[in-house]
Amino acid sequence: MKKSLLVCSLLALGAATPAYADFSVNVGAIGVMPNDSSGSLPVIESVAGAPAGSMGVRVNSDVQLGLTIDYKIDENWTIELIAATPFSHEIHGSGEINGLKVGKTKHLPPTLMAQYHFNVGSDVFKPFVGLGLNYTTFFEDNVDPELTDTLTALGVITAADTVDLALSDSFGFAAQAGFNYKLNEKWGIHAMVSYMAIDTRADVRINGVTAESVNVDIDPTVAMIGLRYNF
Repeated sequence: MKKSLLVCSLLALGAATPAYADFSVNVGAIGVMPNDSSGSLPVIESVAGAPAGSMGVRVNSDVQLGLTIDYKIDENWTIELIAATPFSHEIHGSGEINGLKVGKTKHLPPTLMAQYHFNVGSDVFKPFVGLGLNYTTFFEDNVDPELTDTLTALGVITAADTVDLALSDSFGFAAQAGFNYKLNEKWGIHAMVSYMAIDTRADVRINGVTAESVNVDIDPTVAMIGLRYNF
């Protein structure tokens, strides 16, 4: 009798569970467009005889395959995890060394967002905004031969020295806005634009010893458009 009551209770609970508690996956193109700024390079400026604050670095944009996973809590609230294949960026000089190839790096910026979806009187078009946290890890940091040649010409290093580059990981907030457009019960279109606070410290090391450090605020705009599948 107790088992029958338990089964009936579970069935009733299942029937009462909202249909909106489900998962969705969005796959498409995602681009990272840095709004970067950096500190100066005092050591290189001093050796080169350049004015203080006249040299810096900048980072280029990249587009990769984006993947986001959504869990819909109720009609308004959704938790979203943003992921992507690794982004690859070239690092160039700015100011007095504008265009100088400094190096390359790759990064992964997994981001967890809490989204609020607005009720606009339609299940087809659902705009949303979100706030969350971003963690960015950098890897495969490499110095470009052009930087090595420049340091050699300035007398900072010799042919026997080794030069490497290291970027620190970053943790910061993120904000986004976007929409989901329903094509049918399973498929739809997902589009969003995010701002991510990504700050790193780039160290240029000679023979394993840090010779120059520069703080770089990458703070990119991240945009994605793709297909949405509802499970």
